[in-house]
Amino acid sequence: MTKEPTLFGLMAAFESPEQLVAAARTAHANGYRNLDAYSPFPVDGLSEALGCTASCVPMIFLGGGVLGCLGGYFMEWFSMAVDYPINIGGRPLHSWPMFIPIAFELTILCSALLGFVGTLVLNKFPQPYHPVFNVTEFRKRASRDGFFLCIEATDPQFDRARTRQFLESTQPTNITEVEK
Repeated sequence: MTKEPTLFGLMAAFESPEQLVAAARTAHANGYRNLDAYSPFPVDGLSEALGCTASCVPMIFLGGGVLGCLGGYFMEWFSMAVDYPINIGGRPLHSWPMFIPIAFELTILCSALLGFVGTLVLNKFPQPYHPVFNVTEFRKRASRDGFFLCIEATDPQFDRARTRQFLESTQPTNITEVEK
């Protein structure tokens, strides 16, 4: 006995980015929240039409920079003033100007590393498989000239018949059921 495939959502294909933005804006206005749009290039206004909020990526970069700066400064202060104090030429043990270059370098390094890892985690990379890859037209056109809007079945408003009817009202070139 074969298991029947489950539905991931409904995908509508559009001819232009303007149609995609208009459909996304209409879908969000009608209460759909679990939806995603696919385009071969960035489209102005698409993220706002989908209802995306501000990203936390800048705060991740800032956090990495602050941790790097404080960690580098603490490491130098602890090794020079507490753990292994050496009086060289009568200079003070805690001479902050000489700690600045290393603290700055660690600020940049930790910010870049934590930002890179945070961006990968937030974007769910690497993701070698996604259900939209099951749609033949998506595989052929997504990276060249296709504009797609997918409403996921996990959306509270999702009903197969009503959602299909809604997508038909946005005048797509076709509508495809996306299986998991």
